[in-house]
Amino acid sequence: MSDVTSMQHVRGRLEECAREAHELYLHRCVPYMDGAPDPLDFYRSWISPNRPCVIRNCLQHWSAPRLWTYDYLRQKVGQKQISVAVTPNGLADAVNGDRFVMPEERSMKLSQVLDIMEGKVCKPGGSGVFYVQKQCSNLLEELPELTSDLEPHVAWMSTALGKMPDAVNFWLGEESAITSMHKDHYENLYCVISGEKHFLLVPPTDRPFIPYGLFQPAVYHQREDGQFEIIDQEGHEKVPWIPVDPLAPDLTRFPEFGSVSPLQVTVRAGEMLYLPSLWFHHVRQSHGAIAVNFWYDMEYDLRYNYYQLIDQLSDITLT
Repeated sequence: MSDVTSMQHVRGRLEECAREAHELYLHRCVPYMDGAPDPLDFYRSWISPNRPCVIRNCLQHWSAPRLWTYDYLRQKVGQKQISVAVTPNGLADAVNGDRFVMPEERSMKLSQVLDIMEGKVCKPGGSGVFYVQKQCSNLLEELPELTSDLEPHVAWMSTALGKMPDAVNFWLGEESAITSMHKDHYENLYCVISGEKHFLLVPPTDRPFIPYGLFQPAVYHQREDGQFEIIDQEGHEKVPWIPVDPLAPDLTRFPEFGSVSPLQVTVRAGEMLYLPSLWFHHVRQSHGAIAVNFWYDMEYDLRYNYYQLIDQLSDITLT
């Protein structure tokens, strides 16, 4: 058997694996649950089989959904300095041409960000898309005064996993702020406090259809004239990233992406999305939406080993 034939055979088996996953255990849409689940039941039904779900009526005991108006946030933490991602087009940490471009990070008062969200002030520099999205437990590090309005962890999830979250993050952004498609090594509970979040989800078993590339890392910088430029990060290794827009894929350039079977779900205020580890996701939002998410480190067990095998074979057979 020639090398080409061998690769075609491996490719066929990978594609069959993806199809079997959808036939055997993946849902055609994201299911809904009502109320906080029993930890053991949740582990057996969702974490172990690595399936997403939306949980309703599980945040009523938090004060945040009731209190976190913009006026309340101004009064309580408006003078706090927070990290804000600024881009010309809303795409932070995303491919632009042959570059993987990260946002310009600014330190701003939260009240300034809220004023921008409400259109009360002109944006610094006259343009740009603003998104509070720093993912290093920014709620606990930058806005600890707000933690009394919710929980430091989700008790039933912590019990199910036998661990506490690695990070608790605060999200606030404009409608045009978009999270490009990627995956995380975390079990993610994403809680929407106000507004809506729109998720496109792709299971890790669809990895054979998802193209990756290696891109020169760079950052946006807004000049004094308001225009944005891209500045290369010299001396840094190239970044592996997904160059396709899942909402408008270029199937001429990435024909294999046409075999992806995405799930789309809108998570509304008061709802929580369980986003399993290694699931690819692309996120949009309503303007000014506020959310908090809890990242629990995944278990690096047999599932992780199998994913790494699929990941590496997918790269080999796509070249």
